[in-house]
Amino acid sequence: MKRRLYFSTYSTILWVLILVLVSRCSEDKPVQESSTGNEGNYQVPKFDRDSAYQFVVQQLSFGPRVPNATGHENCKNWLIDRLDQYGMDVIAQDFEATAHTGTLFKSTNIIAQHNPEASRRILLAAHWDTRYIADSPLSKERREEPILGADDGGSGVAVLLEIARLLQQYPLPFGVDIVLFDAEDQGISRAAGEESGSGDQSSWCLGSQYWSNNLHKKGYQAEYGILLDMVGSKNARFPKEYYSMQFAPRLVNDIWALAGRMGYSNYFHDSRVGGITDDHYFVNTIARIPMIDIINLPADSQSQSFGDHWHTHQDNLEIIDARTLRAVGQVLLAVLYGEANGTF
Repeated sequence: MKRRLYFSTYSTILWVLILVLVSRCSEDKPVQESSTGNEGNYQVPKFDRDSAYQFVVQQLSFGPRVPNATGHENCKNWLIDRLDQYGMDVIAQDFEATAHTGTLFKSTNIIAQHNPEASRRILLAAHWDTRYIADSPLSKERREEPILGADDGGSGVAVLLEIARLLQQYPLPFGVDIVLFDAEDQGISRAAGEESGSGDQSSWCLGSQYWSNNLHKKGYQAEYGILLDMVGSKNARFPKEYYSMQFAPRLVNDIWALAGRMGYSNYFHDSRVGGITDDHYFVNTIARIPMIDIINLPADSQSQSFGDHWHTHQDNLEIIDARTLRAVGQVLLAVLYGEANGTF
């Protein structure tokens, strides 16, 4: 009996070990969303959520990234170095922007090019600066101090850094441009009357306005662009935003359908919301590049805007969920490598 019990126990342990190894091996394999691979056989890499999370941690280590601040300068140098390490052709587009307060911001748009010589290009973007005050209607303390911006700024940048890292390992046959816009979040306070889609839109998104009027390469054109803004919080909800649907409805619908097939419909909601003054608005209207916005607009937010942590000191590392970062990053990778396979 003891020998049979020993054999049974040994077999059970052996099978458990085999299952664990198989599970780990399957987790390490690239995630494939493509089907026939008409133009190539490009597997979709696995988006490493832990790596992306650490990119948020690193950004926050510099403190608030408000233009003219030391943390802003240090983060800029780190971002440029990191993208350069990933084999991207990096351009630092310096410019001066006058905020609505009269402050002159020394700012930098960071453009990182994968496969820079390719004529066919896709644009991915996020803003990397953070808000200079905590002016949300829900903000109750330290209202005049700048926020860390873990989600509002940090999350989109983190997703794009992880994509840049993977592009080095799994090159694509076309060009991908990652643009990190500066001076996005320095506009007129909503507390002073600014509402999404109304008010002085031009006080926001100063970096994307500058880039759209001064493209980093003469005659630059991308097939389309995808903007990430606040894509890292717990229980994030990404509805279909008005300007995105106005300028690139097919792209929105295709990406949301793809996300649904991948099991991410709990993030990518098939619902519509009004227009948001964000970087994509100026890329669409000035640069004439069709760009959509993946942005968190939770239905249960008390502030009826971008989540209860928005423009408060609650926008710190505690609000970030690595699973949300992975959902967004994995969908973007499926888009890019689907394009390479001719299946998206």
